[in-house]
Amino acid sequence: MSWLMSINPWATLVVAGLLEVLWASGLKTVSLQRPLASLGVLLALTGSMVLLWIATQRLPIGTAYAVWTGIGAVGAALVGMAVYQEPATAVRMVCILLIVAGIVGLKLFSGAPA
Repeated sequence: MSWLMSINPWATLVVAGLLEVLWASGLKTVSLQRPLASLGVLLALTGSMVLLWIATQRLPIGTAYAVWTGIGAVGAALVGMAVYQEPATAVRMVCILLIVAGIVGLKLFSGAPA
């Protein structure tokens, strides 16, 4: 398991978060009539969890989980607005910016390796 220590935990966490956006956004496509879309969602979910686990081997769990869910929340909200015509109000955009500020703050002040 020493190979885990050679992987950049922040890059791993970002990719895990992007895969979370993919599977969370893809939940609307899951159905028995669309097995390939459903399989894609399952693969993205699995990849996201595995990469989150790898990142938590070197980052504090609270920081890693908060950043992972933050990336997922922001990404899913943006996909919802762009793809599923969800409301893109100024208040929603301010809230998304606050989440992004929180993610950046956790990265800067976590005390975890860069």
